[in-house]
Amino acid sequence: MRGFWSKLACALMLGGAMVAGAVAAERQVVRVGILQFGTVSWELDVMQREGFAEREGVEIRIVPLALKDAANVAIQGGEVDVIANDWIWVSRMRSEGRDYVFSPYSQAVGGVSVRPDAGIASFADLKGKRLGIAGGALDKSWLLLRAYARKTVGEDAATFVRPQFAAPPLLNELVMRGELPAAMNFWHFSARLSAAGMAELITMPQILAGLGIEDALPLVGWVFSERWARANPGAIEGFLRASAAAKDLMLASDAAWEALRPLMRAENEDTFIALREGFRAGIPRADGEDGEREAERVAARVFAILAAEGGPALVGRSDALAQGTFWRRGGAQ
Repeated sequence: MRGFWSKLACALMLGGAMVAGAVAAERQVVRVGILQFGTVSWELDVMQREGFAEREGVEIRIVPLALKDAANVAIQGGEVDVIANDWIWVSRMRSEGRDYVFSPYSQAVGGVSVRPDAGIASFADLKGKRLGIAGGALDKSWLLLRAYARKTVGEDAATFVRPQFAAPPLLNELVMRGELPAAMNFWHFSARLSAAGMAELITMPQILAGLGIEDALPLVGWVFSERWARANPGAIEGFLRASAAAKDLMLASDAAWEALRPLMRAENEDTFIALREGFRAGIPRADGEDGEREAERVAARVFAILAAEGGPALVGRSDALAQGTFWRRGGAQ
């Protein structure tokens, strides 16, 4: 009898291993190209650590990249399936005959931070002062600020302030040392400045409101080939559901953030909290088909502003958001 039970136990273990192996084999691989120390890695870590991707039958393979441009090259070369980018790039690619699509990921974007001792209490106070800008002359935040300046103070920000373009870490360092009175940086660098006692002069939602756009706008999203998505519907929809589940947890649970501390590289508790709350503030609240349509409608309005400011160098051949830029569940529209 003992031999019978031993054989039965072995058979059950073998059967369980075979089932587990079959389930693992059925998981669809999604290769995600991300900046090695970027904030996108936080959500991907939660997706994997909490089992959200596995639950959806998806195996995420991280492909670390050194530069943002490397992500664009990687997806065009077929080295990755998904990257994080904006709908401006996607629209430009579609106008050139490519088939990339955009699914909203975050509406977090930086604003203008100022030193508390700089004597700058309003945008008008920036006149003639140096303003550090991350991302270069075609950065979307800078272009929107230029449009905002024309509307609010009657002058292009390019002449209203003294723009100084530099890498995000250097801008923060210059502000902290008192060598720059103000900077327009990416959201996570702005969060670090806020934690260090710098004042937030103007946010992107305020800039957009000044341009007549009151609705929230997701600027960064998951970008992938429409052809690949249609050929692998389980992979992309499972990935997007896992992404949404991770966001829900990160929004609701402080405990979920504790495991992310090493990735966040926060110098102190104030910085950790500023980064956590900045990420949360950027999580899109709109959901479902209506939310997707609204996001696309707002993006089309902002695209028109950016096209007027940045021209073909930014948006390419089209002066309107390319049809099908936004992916909707079941396909681009």
